[in-house]
Amino acid sequence: MSELHELSAVRQAELIAAGELTAPELLEHYLARVERLDHEVGAFITVTEDLARAQAAESQRRADRARRGEGRIGPLHGVPVPVKDSVHVAGVPTSFASAAVIPGPAVRDDHVVGRLRRAGTVMIGKTNLSEFELSGHCENRIAPPARTPWDPRRSAGGSSGGAAAAVAAGLSPLAHGSDSAGSVRGPASACGLVGFKPSRGLVPGGPTSYDVSGLTTSGALARTVADTAALLDVLTTDTAGAPVWRARPESGGTFCGHAARVPRRLRVALVEHAAVPGVEVDAECRAAAANAAALLDRLGHRVEPARLLADGALGRAFPVVWSVLTAARSVAPEHEDELMPLTRFLRAQGRRHDGVAFAEALREFRAIATRTAAHFAAYDVVLTPTLAAPPLPVGHLRNEADPAAESAATVAFSPFTCLYNVTGQPAVSLPLHWSAEGLPIGVMLAAPRGDDALLISLAAQLEREQPWSGRRPGIW
Repeated sequence: MSELHELSAVRQAELIAAGELTAPELLEHYLARVERLDHEVGAFITVTEDLARAQAAESQRRADRARRGEGRIGPLHGVPVPVKDSVHVAGVPTSFASAAVIPGPAVRDDHVVGRLRRAGTVMIGKTNLSEFELSGHCENRIAPPARTPWDPRRSAGGSSGGAAAAVAAGLSPLAHGSDSAGSVRGPASACGLVGFKPSRGLVPGGPTSYDVSGLTTSGALARTVADTAALLDVLTTDTAGAPVWRARPESGGTFCGHAARVPRRLRVALVEHAAVPGVEVDAECRAAAANAAALLDRLGHRVEPARLLADGALGRAFPVVWSVLTAARSVAPEHEDELMPLTRFLRAQGRRHDGVAFAEALREFRAIATRTAAHFAAYDVVLTPTLAAPPLPVGHLRNEADPAAESAATVAFSPFTCLYNVTGQPAVSLPLHWSAEGLPIGVMLAAPRGDDALLISLAAQLEREQPWSGRRPGIW
């Protein structure tokens, strides 16, 4: 049999359900890999061995009962799934990757963690991120940098870079991430993974904190579309009182079911150029989008060139909301000096905006969503590069001497992603291209809000036509 970490998460769960593998055996395989390899990629802030072993033992008991006909288990039962260290796991500290936070054990689970527990997954640990999820790298002051396993001299991206590094290095089969401006999709591109940001409201947040802007949602990082779909099925389990604007797949279906479907012939808008003034998209990233467009065309879809709206509204409104939300973070005054320069810079910017400016920026978000929907009304899907450049060297974005320049460089590196956090649309990064240096370069597909299942079907069709899971980094 293949090494356990070479199997998909869905296949691992199938073996556990069939009694051919136990959840504790699978967990110990991954814990050993984390012990041996994590120093090379910086994936984890906290490894929760004791919690994971207890959960694996309970998952195994449930699997044994299910084989006797006593209950049912789900498609990821017994599989390790780490969470980003910005969500709360009862009894485990939450650091937000900040030296200014003095973390004690969380009192309760966030909803996404509760869903993962009920699905029988195993909490192997909490993954690395940028401080307070603010940047396109994972280079904080409490943990080593998160690095892409394809070239450990380069960054895994941010802010869910630790989650992406864990999956790409075979330290976990898939991972939870969160995405406020591209924080799942950017690391997916840098690490050669599938990274899915769901529609706003599909994965309810809370109860510890809620994003009043609507920018942030939990998402999935995985090696295959089927694994991504299985994790989405877990994360989108109904929560009482949750503001779900567009429900799960129609007719009571599942995302796993849609991964097996062939989508109808779609109209695709190909966008190769960023709408951010002065940003040039790397030729390899443009080639990735062009090659994906050719692949879609061969599959029978209709692809047409298009451009993003370039009226400047996003560039005006987003910094206001981003900085105000950063200023609203709870940090004890005596620990403010321990924040990284970028965080202090954004907090200072946010304090300069009053409530009227914040409300006006949020109003502009809604207007941007309306105009974007109208602009692309003739299309089912929009195709772009995920990022404007291949994975960057560690330290390339971080600029403690000039945090304003770091903020601008982060926007220039990721000019395509934050639009869909503003509009609430689903978007997925797919590893369909590798550079001449052998670095992964993602392409992004976005659909109208609520058409998450369509994106899963289309992503799976592309994966079947041009499989990527056979490519593995040297650390594998």
